[in-house]
Amino acid sequence: MEWCLKQPKIELHAHLNGSVRNSTLLELAKVQGEKGVVVFADVEHVIMKNDRSLVECFKMFDLIHVLTTDHETVTRITREVIEDFAAENIVYVELRTTPKRNEAKGMTKRSYMEAVIDGLRSVDTVDVSFIPSDLNRENSSRYFASNDNGITRRRIFVRLLLSIDRRESTAAAMDTVQLALELRSLGVVGIDLSGNPLVGNWDTFLQPLLFAKDKGLPITLHCGEVKNRKEEVQAMLDFLPQRIGHAIFFEEQQWKQLKQSKIPVEICLTSNIRTECVTSINNHHFG
Repeated sequence: MEWCLKQPKIELHAHLNGSVRNSTLLELAKVQGEKGVVVFADVEHVIMKNDRSLVECFKMFDLIHVLTTDHETVTRITREVIEDFAAENIVYVELRTTPKRNEAKGMTKRSYMEAVIDGLRSVDTVDVSFIPSDLNRENSSRYFASNDNGITRRRIFVRLLLSIDRRESTAAAMDTVQLALELRSLGVVGIDLSGNPLVGNWDTFLQPLLFAKDKGLPITLHCGEVKNRKEEVQAMLDFLPQRIGHAIFFEEQQWKQLKQSKIPVEICLTSNIRTECVTSINNHHFG
């Protein structure tokens, strides 16, 4: 573990809401419990549970959505997530998140993303570079930065992916694509399709994703997370996204097509096993 921590690493499949500290979630749950929004005793064990099936993971995401409803909290969790990645010597991270509307809190999709960007700007334990032009800096300063006092600290490069949730409508998905295009100068580098794989229909999102592709926005798709989605997996492969997430339940011919297309796959072996999508490391599709 010590060796792993020392190595500079990249993280390409980080969900903002999936990376929040347990301590922060417990604190937020207590506050919402006092307001009567949740029953703290009922959600405490959900937060602290170590092993979660895929279904339990999405229940956890639903709880986190309830706990992170205002701009201040979104800014806070973004700051903490980046601090935690930097502490593990992640030097480049793509953080994906679904822009949310919350009329009760005066939150729009744009103001949600502005809160995320405020979180990036508020990190003070490491130098955060999230403007695309930062990657053009000379190699000698790639992973380190000097402040006005000449003190050198580590640097983490952060990019953002805007996620389309499978529960959304075609219009809402198009709004997310438009927002991603508008925020490219602030580190947004692509579109993600994610959410509960048992919800929604691929055709709902095809038009917005084709529009994104036409505008040059790279796309990654959560694909093949659950069984009995053969037709959807095929449609996603034919779409030719820049990357695919998970790719667990593929037919043999689809594996061949994937390899021939040379589409990179984002895989976390531990996650696939702990969510009970794969029975053991020896049976993992990575092999």
